[in-house]
Amino acid sequence: MSEAAPADAFAQAMRCGDTAAGAVGVLLHRPRLYELFVQLALIGREPSFRGQLLDLAGPRPGETVLDIGCGTGSLALMAKEAVGSTGLVCGVDASAEMISWARQKARRLGVEADFQRAAAQALPYPDAFFDVVLSTLMLHHLPKKARAQLAAEARRVVKPGGRVLVVDFAEQSRRKGLRRQLRHRHGNLPLHEILALLDGAGLSVVASGPLGIQSVHFALAVGRSNS
Repeated sequence: MSEAAPADAFAQAMRCGDTAAGAVGVLLHRPRLYELFVQLALIGREPSFRGQLLDLAGPRPGETVLDIGCGTGSLALMAKEAVGSTGLVCGVDASAEMISWARQKARRLGVEADFQRAAAQALPYPDAFFDVVLSTLMLHHLPKKARAQLAAEARRVVKPGGRVLVVDFAEQSRRKGLRRQLRHRHGNLPLHEILALLDGAGLSVVASGPLGIQSVHFALAVGRSNS
């Protein structure tokens, strides 16, 4: 059996479940398999990886944070530690299974965070509500139109001067190996496309580049004033 076969089965298994109305693109619904994928893709360095992301976004005590495509909630729960009891952290995902898992994880850890099932293209929050908006390893799941809608929604809900951090896999080589096969099927998005999306949505990119873990890269932008 080729190495591509288990990767195909792995990817297919994650895509069967209950989806929010209006959601499009590749949707993941198997929390345990998803967390296994993250461990494989990030070579077991996911805690330090998440810490690196929060260092870039810089959530501070008392701030409001939104994690779009929050998956099983790990990054959102770490962000809650950064903003403290006076801050607010919200996470949205189109998968009912992911949201259920994230809520269970929050209860188990005794961390207060608000997780809601919603499509990334129609966020259930008012304008200029968040200090920090995160989108990590999920933008590539969306078709081009929905990517632009997500970027526009991030621009809408972030405060002027607030931070928007987008993280994704760069283009992958086609070298063999189960980990590489899984990442190749999971998807990727070139950095120049992320930069164009953020700029087109009216956000000002202030930093971008590789994160030093596999081929993951980031773009950090700030919300512009409406005046």
